[in-house]
Amino acid sequence: MSVVADIIAQDPVGMKQLRCVRSLALPDWCIAAGFVRNRVWDHLHGISPPRPSPDIDVLFFDASDVSKEREAGYEARLGQMLPGVSWEVRNQARMHLVRKTVAPHRDTAEAMTHWLETVTAVGVRLEADDTLTVIAPLGTDDLLGLRCRPTEAGHARRDQYEARIAAKGWRELWPKVRFLE
Repeated sequence: MSVVADIIAQDPVGMKQLRCVRSLALPDWCIAAGFVRNRVWDHLHGISPPRPSPDIDVLFFDASDVSKEREAGYEARLGQMLPGVSWEVRNQARMHLVRKTVAPHRDTAEAMTHWLETVTAVGVRLEADDTLTVIAPLGTDDLLGLRCRPTEAGHARRDQYEARIAAKGWRELWPKVRFLE
């Protein structure tokens, strides 16, 4: 198991959330972004238990139904399973319709490469045998090395990249992280 998977596996709250999402049987799914990044950085900063995520980003890929209503239905089901959790479920096959600046994605992993930071483009999926699969199309070196750097999309939208880091308070929350060009 990878270091990222080991860190996630140690968190009973995160594992419960992963089990709930797995029960939906979504195609090509994972929980990504702050769910993974925050837990890993909290762990590497000695913060235990990890701080709760303000929201949980659930990704899946299914080009056969790209309706917003489908996403809302999954959010409602997850909300019934775990009340009080803010779920954000997004079909990555629909994101080109939302962003209009990108071509249709091939799958969930490829969609993540269009995010602003390398450390956010990491997800985990709980498999049927209870193993964790890490989906990291840009790798995990930056995440585990406490380095935040823009992706190609982050370079192109540098103002959004900088504003996002500032608005989320990452420098204050994780002082060991180095923010690179």
